Order: sequence, then structure tokens, then C-alpha cells
Amino acid sequence: MKNVTLGRTGITVPQNGFGALPVQRVSIEEAAKLLRNAYEGGMRFFDTARAYSDSEEKLGAAFGDAFENGTIKREDIVIATKTGAKTPDEFWQHLETSLEKLRTSYIDIYQFHLMGQCWKPGDGSGMYECMLKAKEMGKIRHIGGTAHKIGIAKELAESGLYETVQYPISYLATEKEIELIHICNRENVGFICMKGLAGGLITNSKAAMAFVSQFDGTVPIWGIQRQSELDEWLSYMDDTPVYDDEIKAFIESERKELMGDFCRGCGYCMPCTVGIQINQCNRMSLMLRRAPSDAWLSDYWQAEMKKIEDCIGCGMCLSKCPYELEIPTLLRKNLEDYREVLAGKRTVK
Repeated sequence: MKNVTLGRTGITVPQNGFGALPVQRVSIEEAAKLLRNAYEGGMRFFDTARAYSDSEEKLGAAFGDAFENGTIKREDIVIATKTGAKTPDEFWQHLETSLEKLRTSYIDIYQFHLMGQCWKPGDGSGMYECMLKAKEMGKIRHIGGTAHKIGIAKELAESGLYETVQYPISYLATEKEIELIHICNRENVGFICMKGLAGGLITNSKAAMAFVSQFDGTVPIWGIQRQSELDEWLSYMDDTPVYDDEIKAFIESERKELMGDFCRGCGYCMPCTVGIQINQCNRMSLMLRRAPSDAWLSDYWQAEMKKIEDCIGCGMCLSKCPYELEIPTLLRKNLEDYREVLAGKRTVK
């Protein structure tokens, strides 16, 4: 496993990061053990967010005592978290809460979460000035931003204001999205790769790891919830998959199957005016095929899928989708496929 440096932050870590969104779904004891095992296995980059319910608290439970008693040096772990604040007052509330929950005196990379615009000095919002003040106070070390919209991510990278950019990258990425990596490298901006498994559509971790390992200056953050998942990623620390002809051929076949009009599950389209869970219902057909499970056929999901019938075509989701998908059309197609499965024309494992 090679080490990579995240642009001008100077942060150097193994190219194998821990995405801590999923640990909110397990107990604090399970999460703390998982996170410590990740550290012991060689992972050094941990990404979370104020929006991930108790994820920050679980990171604090995993490492807080170790920081305090010196069994783990604080500088040996990189903690990145995010604020969805829209006002300066909310910014400072989020920051102080994050520091308390994480049980640390500083955050290595503090990121604006799901940015709909590139905050800049003097834009009247005061948001970027908050980042500068927090950095001056020593509460954060580096300023980053996350986005699902390629235009916003590119603006962040080229602004000279942000030291890292976090954006969805997997082997299903478009040429424009791959170009974003090159822009970040050119501008000396670290690139944090989220959704490396395309929200569950990618099931081959070896190919996913081999793909991202091609690029310098990038750290993938794999969403990890179980020890078995962690073991899989840690196995690549000593035996990192190579982006060879076999992997290339496999990825090409995957891209032919999946590229195009599929939902990435980012949730920008939400909330739906009639209560449809667009970010799940709009990819149900793919999930049934790629990650088959009887759980998708439960009474709960049958009821959620039926809500598609209530779509009024208001267009609210269309205006918010960063991938410009024809969401109402895709929803109806997913509902048709779903009903075929329920009728027994197709099966799941």
C-alpha cells in the first residue's frame, strides 16, 4: 500500500481511508472496536461528519482515551469531519460540538458539507472567514469542501481557497470526473474519494481499490460497518491490487453495464414533495440485481416503492439532481422492474 500526500496540506497517509458514516448503525462498543482495529491494521485517515448522528462520538470513544494517555499520538491519526452550517453562528456551534464529541483539541481537515456554492472571502456570508478564524485559533488545521456537483467541486479545486476536495469517485466515474482528479493534482489540492463503491452498486473491492490506486494525491474513504468489511480492506495494505489488464477488462464490462442513467444515491433530490425515497427507490432495480437480498422485498420497501405511483411530475427533483437524471422516468422504470420481481418473473438471493 503506497502512501499519498493530500496536496498542500502535507498530510501523508496510506491510500486506504475509513469512512465512518456506517458506524452510526452499530453500537458504540462495536464501533470503537472496529475503529481501533482499523488503526491497528494500518489505516490512518478517518472521515466523519456532524450530520452522521453519533459517528463523531464513536470516533471519540475509540481514540479519546488513547490520545489522553499517550498510547496513540494525536498526530498519528488524521481526522476529517464536516459541517453543514449555513450561518457563522451555526458554524461555531458545529465546530465546538465536533471537538467535544471527537475528544480532540483540533480537527485535521474541516470541510463544508455538500456545498451548493463555493464560499469565498468577502461574499457576504462570513462562512469562509469562519474557517480562517478557526484555523488561526488552532481548532482546525486545513480547510476542505465536499460536493456532488462537478461544477462546484471544480470551482473549489481551482479557487486557491480549499486544501482538499471530497467528491464521489469510483470506477464508474466519467471522464469529467477523472479530470477533476487531475485538476486537483495540478492545483496541489488533496482529493478525498467518497462513494468508491457507488453506494453499493460495486461489489468487487479488489477492482475498486486497484482503480483508485492509479491516482496520486487521492485517499479513498471506504464506508465500513462490519469487521468482515474491514478485514477485506486491510488485506490490501500488504497486497494492494494492481490495475492490470485483467482488472481493466473487468471494469470495462462493469462500465458497459452500469454507465449512464443510474442513480448514485446522493440524495440531492430530496425531499420529494409526495414522500418518495428517491435516492433508494430510483436504484432499486440495480440493487436487486447487483446486491440481491430478500430485504428489498419486505413489506416496508413494497410500500415505499408503491409511493412512486403518487409522483405528480412536479419537477422539483429534476432541478436538484447534479447528474441531470430524468428522475420521474427512472422511478417508473424501477417500479416496473420491482413488480416483475414480486411477480416471480425475476428472483433474488
